[in-house]
Amino acid sequence: MKILLPDHKRWVHDSAMDVRWGDMDSLGHVNNTVYFRYMESARVEWLRSTRDTPHGAGQGPVVVNCFCNYLRQIEYPAQLVVKMFVSDAARTAFETWYHIEKADAPGEVYASGGATVLWVDFARQKAVDLPDWMRGMVEG
Repeated sequence: MKILLPDHKRWVHDSAMDVRWGDMDSLGHVNNTVYFRYMESARVEWLRSTRDTPHGAGQGPVVVNCFCNYLRQIEYPAQLVVKMFVSDAARTAFETWYHIEKADAPGEVYASGGATVLWVDFARQKAVDLPDWMRGMVEG
């Protein structure tokens, strides 16, 4: 099943990264689990660009679900661009979306995915309201 990304998403960040030799599996292409690392790296890079640390005052983002659509194989060597989008700020959560492209093939999506991010009070282990600064980042 292919999960479609919404049209109403808003671009917030591009993250460049290299495919590492160790990203490949025994079949010679990037292992399916590594795509989630690529999305994670882009998300963390974006969050760090919004603040020195995305989890001050004992609160921060926690991924509560994620998915990936594998559209084309990626093989070593390659330089990637992970395009990150956000949408749907709710009281305690927001959606993140990703297109993974090769730098030398802009616009050609090799994988797409998404993750729901919940804002959590770590000590209480409970969802809390999105901080105003984060809501502003998502809503633009």
